[in-house]
Amino acid sequence: MKDFYDELEVRSADARAADHLRMLQVQIERARTLPGNAGLSDSALTDLSDLAGLPVLRKPALLEAQAPGRPFGGYAGRPEGFAHVFQSPGPIYEPGGVSQDWWRFGRFLHAAGIGAGDVVQNCFSYHMTPAGLMFENGARAVGATVFPAGTGQTELQARAAHDIGCSAYAGTPDYLMAILEAADAAGMALSFTKACVSGGALFATLREAYAERGISCLQCYGTADLGHIAYESPATDGLIVDEGVIVEIVRPGTGDPVPEGEVGEVVVTALNPDYPLIRFATGDLSAVLPGESPCGRTNMRIKGWMGRADQTTKIKGMFVRPEQVADFVVRHPEVARARIVARRDGAHDVMVVQVETEQCEPERYAASVAEVMKLRGKVELVAPGSLPNDGKVIDDQRSYD
Repeated sequence: MKDFYDELEVRSADARAADHLRMLQVQIERARTLPGNAGLSDSALTDLSDLAGLPVLRKPALLEAQAPGRPFGGYAGRPEGFAHVFQSPGPIYEPGGVSQDWWRFGRFLHAAGIGAGDVVQNCFSYHMTPAGLMFENGARAVGATVFPAGTGQTELQARAAHDIGCSAYAGTPDYLMAILEAADAAGMALSFTKACVSGGALFATLREAYAERGISCLQCYGTADLGHIAYESPATDGLIVDEGVIVEIVRPGTGDPVPEGEVGEVVVTALNPDYPLIRFATGDLSAVLPGESPCGRTNMRIKGWMGRADQTTKIKGMFVRPEQVADFVVRHPEVARARIVARRDGAHDVMVVQVETEQCEPERYAASVAEVMKLRGKVELVAPGSLPNDGKVIDDQRSYD
């Protein structure tokens, strides 16, 4: 198992499903003891697919549930039960722990080849938000030493990397290049050979630029609420889902899973017993990739970040939301998918509702469009399967130039 973090990464699909079902049953029972989850059904889950019947928890609901003295909104214990409390934009508060690999980032760092003997220059923020401590906790789990650099002061970062001999970088994808260029300008050679990045797009050209300098750069996906969700292995063929979460891809505005390969919103159930978030909607779009990674890890893979699911937009002065599109589709069983397109006609907004159906009478949908969207719009019928597989249910094509 030397090439893998643990045996969990190479389980069979059946073994993983059975393990996850047992853990999920315990996690839901634990979640039901917390006041924030008072609405969770007490029905027993007998299969992982039953998870789709539970409500989706969205960040606005978590934020609304917070109150003075109750910063986690009733979805976790009291703050004094945790090692840290963090504040992310919103503001929204998250708990943090210091036990072995509490956020599960050790799995990603191990896949990137980081371990004992490495010094990680951790350029994620240690201030208020949890990213810095997330990666530090993961580095400790794999036996690496950490230089807690945080953000900014690029010239000092370059000097420290040179003087300490840091071998690995953790931070946003582009900041490593800023450090390298500062070192070049000062005539200092750096020792980075590995980089673990997140929090921004890792463009192919940037990855290639690092490779030309002898640095292997891999990316991961995580959030302040959930911790580590998915990560690249050296195969660089999508992001492998972490063993400590259950990931679903659902149709935006709903909790309904989409078929494999279709773009939808990432919904995550965390198996962390300290913070049992059930079906937490990240607001990010992705899609499931078929098959397993050539690296030998057997868990599901996703494509990575493909945009935001919250496509709420204002048309003719009224907000239109993804859940309204989902409500329209539910009302018409013969409709496979639908999409709202916002356009401009001179100085006026125009709403077009594109409907995937074999029907040929657009007027049959006009009344429900007006009722659900609270706006009148033109209905365009399109062939089933013809709308782009990009996760969009609201496409704002307006330009104000």
